[in-house]
Amino acid sequence: MVSLDKTTALLIIDYTNDFVADEGALTTGTPGQKLEDEILKLANSFIKNDNLVILPTDLHKKDEPFHPETKLFPPHNLKDSWGHELYGEIQNWYTQNADRDQVYYFDKNRYSAFVNTNLDNYLRTHKIDTLLLTGVCTDICILQTAISAYNLNYKIRIDQKAVASFDPIGHEWAISHFKNCLGAEIF
Repeated sequence: MVSLDKTTALLIIDYTNDFVADEGALTTGTPGQKLEDEILKLANSFIKNDNLVILPTDLHKKDEPFHPETKLFPPHNLKDSWGHELYGEIQNWYTQNADRDQVYYFDKNRYSAFVNTNLDNYLRTHKIDTLLLTGVCTDICILQTAISAYNLNYKIRIDQKAVASFDPIGHEWAISHFKNCLGAEIF
C-alpha cells in the first residue's frame, strides 16, 4: 500500500461512465474497468488516513460551438447524463463519502484539472505538495493535469494499476513522460 502523509492528495480524474463503461461515448473499456478495485483501495486508504480525495470530472454541453473538444471527440460527459456519472463502485463510494470534509468533487471543462478551476488554491489551502494521480485517460487528462501540477511545483506520483487509456501506445508514452520529463514517482 502507498505510504501517506498529510501533504498528499489523491486525484481520481474522469472516472465516469462515458470514459469507462462498455456503452460509454469515449470509453477506455476493459483497461479502464480494471482500475476500479485499485482506485477504491486507494480512496479508502486516503479516507482512513484523513487525506484528501479529489474527483475532477469532465463536464460538457452538447454541441458547444466554442469548446475545442467538440471538433475532436463525440459528445461525452454531458450535463445531467448517465455518461457524466462516476463509474461503478466509484459512484457508490462517492455517494457514501460525499459529505466528508476531505472529499472534493468538481466539474472541469478542460483536460487539466487545474485549468479554469480553483484546484491549486484548494490544494495550497490544505498544505498539499504531492498528488497521486489516478483515472483516465493517461495520455490526455492525466497527462495534462500532471504537466500543470509539475509547472506549479507539485510532486507527482502515478500508480500504474490506477491509470488507463483507450490508446495503449499513448498510455505507455505518457507513463514514460511522467517519469522522464516530469520527475514523477511511478509505482
